[in-house]
Parts: sequence; C-alpha cells; structure tokens
Amino acid sequence: MPTQNSKPAVLLTRAIFPEIVERLRAHFEVESNPDDASWDAAELARRLQGKSGVFTTGVERMDAALLAQCPTLKICANMTVGYNNFDLDAMTAAGVLGTNAPDVLTETTADFGFALLLATARRISESERFLRAGRWQRWSYDMFSGAEVHGTTLGIIGMGRIGQAIARRGAMGFGMQVVYHNRSRLDAAVEARCQARYVGKEELLRCADHVMLVLPYSSAVHHTIGAAELTLMKPSATLINIARGGIVDDAALATALRTKRIAAAGLDVYEGEPRVHPDLLEVPNVVLTPHIASATPGTRRAMADVAVDNLIGYLVHGKAVTPLNSAALEALRHG
Repeated sequence: MPTQNSKPAVLLTRAIFPEIVERLRAHFEVESNPDDASWDAAELARRLQGKSGVFTTGVERMDAALLAQCPTLKICANMTVGYNNFDLDAMTAAGVLGTNAPDVLTETTADFGFALLLATARRISESERFLRAGRWQRWSYDMFSGAEVHGTTLGIIGMGRIGQAIARRGAMGFGMQVVYHNRSRLDAAVEARCQARYVGKEELLRCADHVMLVLPYSSAVHHTIGAAELTLMKPSATLINIARGGIVDDAALATALRTKRIAAAGLDVYEGEPRVHPDLLEVPNVVLTPHIASATPGTRRAMADVAVDNLIGYLVHGKAVTPLNSAALEALRHG
C-alpha cells in the first residue's frame, strides 16, 4: 500500500507509446510491460498486487475471481471504447471503477468500416491473392465481378456514434439508402442528419445489400447473426463486422460463405480472438483483418490518452473523465 506521501501504483498491461508511460510516471509508480508479454489471469493478479489502478487494452478480463485477489485496486481504465472485458457488476461490488475511451476513435473506425465494406464488396483481397499467385494471364469481362456499393441499401445494426458516422458516409458519400436497427430508435433529428430509416432487424436483413454490425457486445446480443439470420439475407449481400467477436456465429457464417448463402463477408473481430475459426480461413469470399479498425497512430494515441486521463482524474483528483459504473458505485456506497 502507498504511504501518505508516496505515489499510487498503477500497472500497464501491454506495451504502449513511450510518451504515455512518461505521462503516467509523472503521477504514479508505474509497472510497465515493455516486452508486450501476454499474461494469464494468475500472472495479471500477481502483478496487480499493491496497485491502485490498471491500464487495460480491452482484452484483460476483470471479473470477480480476479478482483477478489486485488484488494487495493480502485480503477480499471480501458483504452478501448468497448468494455466487454469488464464484469461491471463484479467491479461495482468490489468498489472498482471502470472507464473506457469513447468518441476519439469514431471517425477512424467508421473509415475502416467503409474500407472493409469496399474491399469485401469489390473482392479486393480475393483478387490480390489471385494476382500474387501468378494466376492473372489475361483480362475477362467478368473477372472478379463484385457488388455495387453506390446507390445500394446499407443496413446498420447498432446506431451509436460509429454507426451514425458510417450512415453519413453511406448516404452522403455513396448515395446509399440507409436503414438501421438499434436497441432504441434515434431522435428524428439524428435520423435526418444520418439520412437513415429505422426498421426491424428481420426487415433490415431482408432488404439490405450490405449489413454492417457496429453494436457493443453483451450476452444479450451474442450470436445476433447466426444461421437463421444469414438465411434471411440476400444471396448477393455482404456482411461486415467491426463490432465485437461473438456477435456473429463464426461457424455459421463460414458455412453460409462456403455454400454461397451470402456473397461475402468482411471481419475485423472474431469469437475467441486472436484465434480465428479455421473454416473462415478456408473460404475465399471473406476479408479478414486482425482487429485494426482504430489502428492509426493518432487515434491509438488519443485512446491511450483518455485511459491516462481517467487514471489521473480518479486517483489524483477524485473524478474520472469517462466512468462506466460511477452511479452504481455511489448507490452502493450510500445504500
């Protein structure tokens, strides 16, 4: 435990920008991970002994079993917008604040979503593999004929900040008809800005030429897209997942791609990542990327800065910038 005059101790779970480490060292005793080792739960718990805060990257599981071993921990600061690695109920019960990094990755992730859509619809990865293998001998009128993007119907499931940014790109940049499905319908003014129309999930799956998944993960949305949903989609449709693994049943998707139930898919996230379902590696009509939707230096730095702001805000000044369960913690304290 820190003495009254010592700095609180924090843990960095993965390698990060050197300037981020220096920012933290101005306020805390820092244990970093310059070798970027991946720690199992037991090693993570060991390294969290005596720590008041931890900088997490969205993959480290913070649950009741781990928290029971870390009595000094006060805050877990994710550098990602998603936080399905946090068991917020368990964190609240243990008196631990969780924070995330919204807003700063919206536009970059929306750009990538559209890049993945275009690559999938126009068969870019498939055609590049063909070329690199030395198989391109001559031009033909139907070689790697893909799907139109401009003027088609874009269906977005999950209409938060990123979903709205994708809608604007589709409607204003590509003249697409945008339909969306969300847990709750947006205000009319927001719908107008996005040029998007609310529909039920089944209607969206039936009418969309391209389906984009941008919803946060929870147990309630596990396998939102499974075999039954894929059957509803057009045979010419594409499916893009930049949300979280587990929202799509990857095994069912691989079957749908192999049997041409849908035309193609583009995936940046996977069930059990970094493991990828082996059947997805065997089908040609899928674009696979390793969870890089926010991967630009500026955006990743901004994400890390928000996590640092939360650690400093909470442990030094008593107030986090983007808390996830502060209301629940207060209610528990005063209950």
